[in-house]
Amino acid sequence: MPPSKIRISVLCLVTLCCAAVLTPVSAQTNEHDFTMAQVLGYPYPSHMVSSPNGDAFAWVMNIRGVRNIWVAQAPGYQPRLLTRYSQDSGQELSNLRFSQDGKFLVYVRGGDHDANWPEALQPDPDSSPIEPHMQVWAVSLTTGEPHVLGDGDTPAITPDGQRVAFIHWPEHSVWWAPIDGSQKAERLFFDRGKDSDLQWSPDGKALAFVSDRGDHGFIGVYRDDNTPIEYLAPSTSRDLEPRWSPNGKRIAFARVPGDGGPPQSPLEWPLVPWSIWVAEVKSGAGRRIWQSPDTQRGSFPVWSDVDLRWVEGDQLAFISAMDNWPHLYVVPANGGDARLLTPGNFMLEDVTITPDLKTLIYSANTGDTRGDNDRRHLFEVAVTGGTPIALTSGDHSQWSPVVTHAGKVLAFVDAGPRQPPLVMQGNLHAGHWHAVDKDQVPDNFPTADLVIPTLVNFRASDGWNIQGQLFEKPGAGAKKPGIIFVHGGPPRQMLLTWHNMDYYSNSYAVNQYLANHGFIVLSVNYRLSIGYGHDFNYPAHWGPTGAAEYKDVLAGARYLQKDPEVDAKRIGIWGGSYGGYLTALGLARNSDIFKAGVDFHGVHDWSMFADDWFGKPLQRYQMPDMKALMKVFWESSPDADIAKWKSPVLLIQGDDDRNVHFHQMVDLVRRLQLAHLPYQEMVIPNEIHGFLRYHSWLEADQATAEFFTRQFLKH
Repeated sequence: MPPSKIRISVLCLVTLCCAAVLTPVSAQTNEHDFTMAQVLGYPYPSHMVSSPNGDAFAWVMNIRGVRNIWVAQAPGYQPRLLTRYSQDSGQELSNLRFSQDGKFLVYVRGGDHDANWPEALQPDPDSSPIEPHMQVWAVSLTTGEPHVLGDGDTPAITPDGQRVAFIHWPEHSVWWAPIDGSQKAERLFFDRGKDSDLQWSPDGKALAFVSDRGDHGFIGVYRDDNTPIEYLAPSTSRDLEPRWSPNGKRIAFARVPGDGGPPQSPLEWPLVPWSIWVAEVKSGAGRRIWQSPDTQRGSFPVWSDVDLRWVEGDQLAFISAMDNWPHLYVVPANGGDARLLTPGNFMLEDVTITPDLKTLIYSANTGDTRGDNDRRHLFEVAVTGGTPIALTSGDHSQWSPVVTHAGKVLAFVDAGPRQPPLVMQGNLHAGHWHAVDKDQVPDNFPTADLVIPTLVNFRASDGWNIQGQLFEKPGAGAKKPGIIFVHGGPPRQMLLTWHNMDYYSNSYAVNQYLANHGFIVLSVNYRLSIGYGHDFNYPAHWGPTGAAEYKDVLAGARYLQKDPEVDAKRIGIWGGSYGGYLTALGLARNSDIFKAGVDFHGVHDWSMFADDWFGKPLQRYQMPDMKALMKVFWESSPDADIAKWKSPVLLIQGDDDRNVHFHQMVDLVRRLQLAHLPYQEMVIPNEIHGFLRYHSWLEADQATAEFFTRQFLKH
């Protein structure tokens, strides 16, 4: 039972026509059924990092809401617990950094690192009467004693391992403190911008950083209190991702246009040309060494960054989708043409590099097993070029690679369709890996009872080919109800395995539970999803500009309706965030198809976001036709079709949501009340968008399963 101080609202059914009583639905009906608590009991590793000296790697392990840092050190790499947190408090552990000598590990506790907008108050999901703070901590690998360095985020350790610089909240200034906690943190220097992305020079005598000035931004270099801050090649542009050359004489950075020019219509994806610059640190003078093509594919990515880094041969590596796929390129630091390292119809994600800067290791959705574009595997490629080499393969997914032991040992996370994510380790080229944390999987975790999802394809009404994963428990019998699942983001991709993001591993677990308990689930990777090319990821008339991706969701429902094992009259839909939006859109537009839905923190009225595109500072003569834009936003919203909404819905959201305003749920509930429509609501006080507490997920996921069971299986 949760502590009595935790106030999670009672799930209440609101009906204006008749009274109803909610009673728990039995979670088990036969010996092979499992409970929601069992399938959510998996450990989840994240934030993998290796030490600069190559002797260790570390990661965060979340075990039913209890987060701790684990470390594995050479030569045996046996895992051991480094921190000793014991409560499901909902405080993140992130931004792990080893000192150069491997004696300390620095990390951040608290905050919401997936938020769309910053808040001065930090999340308090367990409703503690003591205000929580986002703080930088350091822990000795020898003694295991952690100590706080100060309020802040994104630490950067000096190369000598003596001090830690970090971004102090909420003013985004740079502070620092001794790594051993012997003195209180103090402000390192004054800069009038909002600072981020701290990068120490190789000799530790200078600190590069991004100084955000609102409509433009600089790369600054701080040396000492007696030397003015140097701003590299200052302009009206916005400069990002400062990276020191190995010899410390130059800094490379990415440059995008400043926030100016005529207002752009959100009905079109913005064209954002960008360039790579290299500046001489001594003089501050810089020059452009590469320019992106002036195309949508070549634009600076909306959803991510370009992962700029120095590599062997005085070159710079970066990621671009200029050929329609996010790939690795290298360009000479003195300028020239970019050279493609990873050709093919696939997307790469996590990238790391060997200590000698000669080999890039990355995860990508490609391989020689059917369905690999819905998985992740690891590859390596030399910066000099050549054919990439597969390091992993098969029906599992692998991600978050880190290298140790002079680049000879590789560690990563591995997950299968049944096996939850585990940390693996082994010799880089031996091809044999062993799990270092397998004993963290509970004995009652229902591995054998999980289904293996099937890859399926279907076409939307306008001809787009859509891919998804079908969850179906084997065995003949009566037709089953079908459930459509739609992910959030929207730049996400559901996989044929457990997921490389904790939010969607939770979704995968719920889909497995539903399949185990009498449903057939189809997870739809609608247009806007990653993994199928830039053009699929950036379609026309998306979301608030026309909701074209809803055609893909509808095509998924049509696919289920034609499945001989599915009862076409019993189809539901669920999803979170952007998936919550598509869930509500399905219920509002097609209650004739979707007979019930569960909407986690979805958007319901896009017109409320108009000021996010066109705030008061841009109210000027060249404004687009706002009346016409608002009409498109509104007509792309679930609220616009309330008159056609007939099906019951369960709405779930935390009221400290920093990604979708809680008012979206408040407003929809009032509309449903006025329309006399049946709904249920679960409000979790102080919880954020991606719930921080295991207890929050368990309560919400159980409510989801019980809602669908009541709607489709209990008569």
